[in-house]
Amino acid sequence: MAKKSERCLVWSGEGPKEILNLIEKILARASSKKIVTPNEIVEAQIDVAMIHDLTGPLTVNAFHEIGSKKVWNPDKIVVIFDHLVPANTITTAELHKTLRKFVKEQGITQFYDVGRGGVCHQVMPEEGFVRPGEVIVGADSHTCEYGALGAFATGIGSTEMAAVFVKGSLWFRVPRVIRIEVDGKFQNYVSAKDLILKIISILGSDGATYKGIEFGGSSISEISVDGRLTVCNMAIEAGAKAGIIEPDDKTIRYVKARSNMKLSPLRSDSDSEYEKNISLDVSNLSAQVACPPSVDNVKPASEVGNVEIDQAFIGSCTNGRMEDLRAVARLLKGKTIRRGVRTIVIPASQKIYLECLREGLIETFIQAGAAVGNPNCGPCLGGHMGILAPGEVCISTSNRNFTGRMGSPQAKVYLASPATVIASAMEGRIVDPASLGEK
Repeated sequence: MAKKSERCLVWSGEGPKEILNLIEKILARASSKKIVTPNEIVEAQIDVAMIHDLTGPLTVNAFHEIGSKKVWNPDKIVVIFDHLVPANTITTAELHKTLRKFVKEQGITQFYDVGRGGVCHQVMPEEGFVRPGEVIVGADSHTCEYGALGAFATGIGSTEMAAVFVKGSLWFRVPRVIRIEVDGKFQNYVSAKDLILKIISILGSDGATYKGIEFGGSSISEISVDGRLTVCNMAIEAGAKAGIIEPDDKTIRYVKARSNMKLSPLRSDSDSEYEKNISLDVSNLSAQVACPPSVDNVKPASEVGNVEIDQAFIGSCTNGRMEDLRAVARLLKGKTIRRGVRTIVIPASQKIYLECLREGLIETFIQAGAAVGNPNCGPCLGGHMGILAPGEVCISTSNRNFTGRMGSPQAKVYLASPATVIASAMEGRIVDPASLGEK
């Protein structure tokens, strides 16, 4: 067995063949190489590039400063309005106008304006822009979510995105990869969000900086695509360059239902080696809560203490999907949200909003006392809808809770699963949703 810093070679009929993990295989193919090694710099061809209404204008400005006239391929660019939707200020409206003009000038057809799409990280997989084996970049840090479908996906800066718009390729340093093997059966009220919070608490907020995280094991296989998206979405909260899950039949069915393009999935070699291997059994995992001011400050919900809340938020690119909203509706059916707790529910896309209407979920939310918003990022980024005042406390299904994230620097944000958030909204304080069954 080679040391973990070395490469293993196996013999095939055609000669030596490198043993590669999934991320290495994708980057090798995208850079027209047979093999790549950790820390090697490669120039990878980009399959899809995404910008949204906050990062897009900066990309457009940099694109013009470079002096380019035409993007490398308008069919591989997706533009989505989601952070400040509808426009909340004159400045925002002007930025939206700038992007609309650019989209028209460049002939970009994959444009999701106000009322047409939803949160970018939901729209991308939902509309078939995420496919296994591809390289996807987005001018947003949570682009790593798309690794749930077996793609190498990562967030980049607006200036880097301008370079992608010009060349259609980008330099990457091949990351070392941490393998996390998850087994066991989830208990009631425990979900993928609780799992990723636990993992972040183990790794730390910088424990995977510029590394890949490959999630696997029987529990990951059992998790739905919605749940996998949640897990990979928050890989960046441990500092990871990318999170990824090997594509399986569940992945292929999901993608084929949304894209008619030829799929070329890749998988890690069975004897791949990783920088670190972590095993986790979820059988005894309970509802988890990330306490302020960092995502890795995680405790079981039952151990948070008597924390009263002013606001509860259910939505965002992390937990605004159908699986999440159904879980909320099941707990909320026939009950009411405690007076004094503002509860905001925002479906992650127009399609999800319509499905909620068809299933009666919107009625359940409103009758219980929640405010239901149009699909957008909402209070997650502290820029629009549900901003917190000094001294207020919010429990949220979103992905970040650092100081000032959702408004005032004097406010506090706790992160949890949809079940934990709605249970807390009904109780008026942070609780383990499992405790509701004891009453």
